[in-house]
Amino acid sequence: MRLGKYLAHAGVASRRAAEVLIAEGKVTVGGQQVTDPARDVDESSRVAVHGRPVSPERREVYALNKPDGVVSTAKDTHGRATVVDLIDTDLRLYPIGRLDAETTGLILLSNDGELADRLTHPRYGVQKTYRVKVKPPLVGERALRSLREGVSLEDGRTAPARVRRAGPGLIELTISEGKKRQVRRMCEAVGHHVSGLERIAFGPLRLQGLAPGESRLLSDDEVSQLRAAANR
Repeated sequence: MRLGKYLAHAGVASRRAAEVLIAEGKVTVGGQQVTDPARDVDESSRVAVHGRPVSPERREVYALNKPDGVVSTAKDTHGRATVVDLIDTDLRLYPIGRLDAETTGLILLSNDGELADRLTHPRYGVQKTYRVKVKPPLVGERALRSLREGVSLEDGRTAPARVRRAGPGLIELTISEGKKRQVRRMCEAVGHHVSGLERIAFGPLRLQGLAPGESRLLSDDEVSQLRAAANR
């Protein structure tokens, strides 16, 4: 197995982050520094990161209903609660993508770096659905049409989205990209301020049965569904 993939499977980091660690000379194989992520390795190769031995660990994926104010990182330099703090496991988990601290709802965490890359990379087009509270509450057809066709943001035009009214001042928006604060900026671009934002679906998974702060381990079948969604 290639070194970068091996580190991702071991839960060290995502594939791309693992390649950065390798390029920075922080990875050794058999006691020798290696900077080539394509180097072939296996469990007998004595792979280490920062001098600590690395070996494959069981891969798990968790669904979490992220509460307001919790940050979507493994660690926080300001001492705030993180999504990782809310999962009871001895594995080194990383959030798959991010939600803003003030955004609530479904976030996935895993030690499977390869799956994380596929679920978040734009080329795989894995869809995420959000329930959005907006002001002013009346969302007209022109705004809906703009969201469906794509809107121009400072970092480029968004791909077409699915959107529907879900109640007074409430819409459901489905996107397959992951630009920073994208849903908020899309709504602002069509004249509506976002006063509440909750992710209710990630690929085939929906936010059901989890109270804020609660998590659960996904079944093998659910993980297979995620893999299928990221293999289009």
